[in-house]
Amino acid sequence: MILITLAPSTAFAVDTLPSSSNLLHISIEPIHLRDTDSVELSLFATTADRRINMVKLDSGSFDLINSHLQTNDSPVLSSFVLRSRYLITASMSGKVTLFDLLRKEKLVVRQDHSKYVVQLAHWEGGNDIFLATAGWDKKILIYRLELATGGKPSLGAPIGAANLPTNPESIIFAEHPDSTLPVLLASRKDSTHLYFFLVPSSTSDVLASPLPLQMLGKQNLAPHSNAWISFTPSSVALSPIDSSLIAIATSAVPHMKLIIARLLLPPLPSFEASAAIQPELSQASQVRTALALQEREAAAILINVTTLSPQTQYSTPALAWRPDGSGIWVNSDDGVIRGIETGTGKVVATLRGHEAGSKIRCLWAGMVGEEEWLVSGGFDRKLIVWRETKA
Repeated sequence: MILITLAPSTAFAVDTLPSSSNLLHISIEPIHLRDTDSVELSLFATTADRRINMVKLDSGSFDLINSHLQTNDSPVLSSFVLRSRYLITASMSGKVTLFDLLRKEKLVVRQDHSKYVVQLAHWEGGNDIFLATAGWDKKILIYRLELATGGKPSLGAPIGAANLPTNPESIIFAEHPDSTLPVLLASRKDSTHLYFFLVPSSTSDVLASPLPLQMLGKQNLAPHSNAWISFTPSSVALSPIDSSLIAIATSAVPHMKLIIARLLLPPLPSFEASAAIQPELSQASQVRTALALQEREAAAILINVTTLSPQTQYSTPALAWRPDGSGIWVNSDDGVIRGIETGTGKVVATLRGHEAGSKIRCLWAGMVGEEEWLVSGGFDRKLIVWRETKA
């Protein structure tokens, strides 16, 4: 593991984008720029004018590689690159698009959501590739991507679906400690819980419609709260060094609260357990069981602090872990990025490069070579790369 000593603090504005528009989603991805085995890291930035911009990182000038305008019919809210070649995007029209970056052609366009697809999550394990989508039609869908000869993926109908009472806010896959199969973690608006869903094993080609997702369990992030709803877990991310540790940026106002907690994944169901007749619990036993669970959920919360990042009920909280797990970056509506120390919950860094009072919409943090980078995009139409300050 690379030990990180200096946090990014020097701002480099990326001024090579072909248009000036609000930034919606950013990431750094390894991609094949040519039909060879070599890959290069590229910065992807989606904007409100429907563009997907690719920026080169091996030069200090951040040269533009490409700017795809016709790939989607509406702005892209989430994306990732599969196998360093295939771009998967989710847009405000509810469509999910599979695009070949090397051939510059659309492979699949699906519309299984009726409203915004706000987030994508994916999982690769062995021969299995799962894709999850969260839409503001109150649905979560899970797909299995099939790989044809030569590794070309195809995206068929969803194999699983969950219909929620409110819109989903954040989704991620996590590996269950008792299995190599993933569990889908989800949060939804007006609920303080994390929900855990099992991934279906059946394939879509034998199903007329997707299977209802089976909920494995849930974890309350406010077990002692007396209020009906105190916040929504708006952005959720697993620690890069400990898969049982999770960070949550909440919708709390007037300032974002950050929670760091241990995941309490329930045991996977077994045939014997499901077939056995469960004894009925007395009212007193039910109360004791509920209190014991409440205490476990409270003990799992390691950090619960205010970040001092101002936000309103219309904000879009976002966070990004430092690659060594020592800190977390959070966005804000005042143009300032704040760094939170994970051990203490203290604000130990403030980065000012965006316009004062502007909304920072998206963050990405990770290693580029042997250097830690942070990338931010905002509604001031600025895309900024933050790098370590050299002595």
